[in-house]
Amino acid sequence: MSGAATDAAREVAVAGGVVPPATVVVWDRFVRFFHWTLVALFAVAYFTGGEAEDVHIVNGYALATLLALRLLWGFVGPRTARFSSFVRSPAETLAYVRDAARFRARRFLGHNPAGAAMILALVIALAGTATTGIMMTTDAFWGSAWIEEVHEFLANATIGLIILHVAGVLVASFQHRENLVAAMVTGRKRAD
Repeated sequence: MSGAATDAAREVAVAGGVVPPATVVVWDRFVRFFHWTLVALFAVAYFTGGEAEDVHIVNGYALATLLALRLLWGFVGPRTARFSSFVRSPAETLAYVRDAARFRARRFLGHNPAGAAMILALVIALAGTATTGIMMTTDAFWGSAWIEEVHEFLANATIGLIILHVAGVLVASFQHRENLVAAMVTGRKRAD
């Protein structure tokens, strides 16, 4: 929606007695591009493993490149993209999970502590999957059964993490009455 259209919608809403909540940008374009591109690359790589090897390998290399860029962005990107702004201690993360299970978790503008822990777990699992995949294309590990088993284990573990991630997004969306999927598309969340 353009700025003029947003202003017009706000005027109509205010005139009708309803003041829309203010929103702020939480996730920049690169973080959103990274998230949704990663989803697509992983899905294609996962479902082409063993079937369309060239497609699988190209998607794996693209995924590895994207991960490397996100890791860099986690140190030099805007404040909300930096790992230092959202990664919490294990004690804080466990306390947040306990509160979330009791539907008493406080709302975070960016990633909550459980979401941050999930990001780290997904990055580690995907980096391991990509690394073992790349290793399988080298002369040193070509045909190595144990590398292939680790690669498949990590890919399947990533599926488990994705399921937990989606469940966490749904619970947090319900608990805080906001659409976190839409926020990852638009980059904006409620300011309050």
